[in-house]
Amino acid sequence: MRKINLANFKSVTGGTAREINSRVVLDLIRNHQPVSRADLARRSGLQRSTVSLIVDQLVTDRWVTEGALRKSPRGRKPTSLYLNADRAANIGIDLRPGATRVVLAKLDTSFIVETAVPTEGTAAQFTAQLTAQIVALIAARPEIKFEGIGVRLPGRSDSRSHKLVFAPNLPWQNLDLKKPLERATGLPVGLENAANARALADIWCGRHADSVRSLIAVTVSEGIGTGIIVDGQLVRGATGMAGEFGHVSLDENGPRCNCGNSGCWEVPASNTAAVRYYEELTSANRGRAQQPAKILFDDLLLLAASGGARAGGALDRMAHYLGAGLAMLVSSLSPDLITVVGKVTAAWDRVGPIIHSEVKRRCPALVTPRILPTDPATEPRLRGAVALMLQKHFYVPFLF
Repeated sequence: MRKINLANFKSVTGGTAREINSRVVLDLIRNHQPVSRADLARRSGLQRSTVSLIVDQLVTDRWVTEGALRKSPRGRKPTSLYLNADRAANIGIDLRPGATRVVLAKLDTSFIVETAVPTEGTAAQFTAQLTAQIVALIAARPEIKFEGIGVRLPGRSDSRSHKLVFAPNLPWQNLDLKKPLERATGLPVGLENAANARALADIWCGRHADSVRSLIAVTVSEGIGTGIIVDGQLVRGATGMAGEFGHVSLDENGPRCNCGNSGCWEVPASNTAAVRYYEELTSANRGRAQQPAKILFDDLLLLAASGGARAGGALDRMAHYLGAGLAMLVSSLSPDLITVVGKVTAAWDRVGPIIHSEVKRRCPALVTPRILPTDPATEPRLRGAVALMLQKHFYVPFLF
C-alpha cells in the first residue's frame, strides 16, 4: 500500500492509461522476445484487441518490428514481435579513477562502439577532453538517432546543481559534467552514482526473475558503493545520498577513510584493503628492512589463483569484512537478492563461501538472501550508465 503524495501527484486520464499499457507491452516484448500478440495478452492481462492496437502503434512508431510467422498447433500462425534495437542509441559514460570508459549502445544495451579517456588533469581539462570525445563519437555516426547520455559517477551528485560533490577517490570537487555535455551535444544528460547505476543495470539488463522486487547492488573497487531497489524503485532518499553504506563506520577506532571518518566499511573490505593486507603480510615475512614491491589488485588475484598463501590470506580477510558489511545490509533491508560486482568476483569460488558464512553467522534469525557475483564480462557498469536513459521507455511511473 502506498500513501498518496498530495504535494506531487498526477491525475489519471485516458491518455495516462494508454501510456502505461503501451510501456507494459513494450517491456514485455523487450524481456520475452520473440513473442506474439496472443502471448502479450496472456502475460499482460489486457484484452487481445487492446494489445493489437498498442502493438500496431508501436510498429508504426518503429519501436517494434515484426518477424517470421511462428509455428502453431492449430489456427492461424502468429507473428513474432521484437524490440527494434536499432531505432535509437544512447551514450554511456563510466567515470572512474584512472580511466573513463565511453560506450555507444542500442536500445537492447548491446554495444556499437567503445572508447576511453584518461581520468587525469584538472577538472576543466578532463571535462574538455571527455566532451570532445563525445562530440567526435556523435559526428562519426550521422545515421544514428541519439537519445541521451547517461553518466555513472564514483560518488554522489547534488540534486540541484548536478555537480559531483562527494567522490573520495577522485581528486576533484564540484565537477560539472552535465552542463558542458548538454551544451556541446544538445542531448539530455542523466547522472547517477556508480552503485545506483549498477542497481539499474540489474533491474533493466539483468536476467533475474520478475519476482525479484527488492535488490541491493554492491560495487567493490577502490571503495564500496550500494544501490538499493525496493519494490522495483531506486531508493535515493531526500537528498539523493541514500545508500552510502560504504561509509558507515564499522569500527570507530579503525583506520582513517578518505571521506574523513574512521573505520568505514570500505576501509577493510575494498580492493585497496586487500592489497594493504598482502603488503602487511609480506613485510612481516621479509622483515621491516626490506619493503615489498607495490602490486595491483589484479596481481593479487593472479597470485592467489596460483596458490600464493599470502595473497590468498589477504583475499580471505577482505571477504570476511565484505560479509560483515553485507550482514548489515541484510539486517537493515531484507532484500530478495544481493549482487556483487567488481574484480573480486573473479575469485568468487574462494571468497563467496566466506562471505555467505559471515552473513549467516551475523544474521542467524533472518532468511539469508541469495548473494550472487556479476560477471564483469557483461559490463554492468557501462550498461548501468546506458540504463539511465533507457528506463524512461519501459518503466511505469507512480501517479501519486
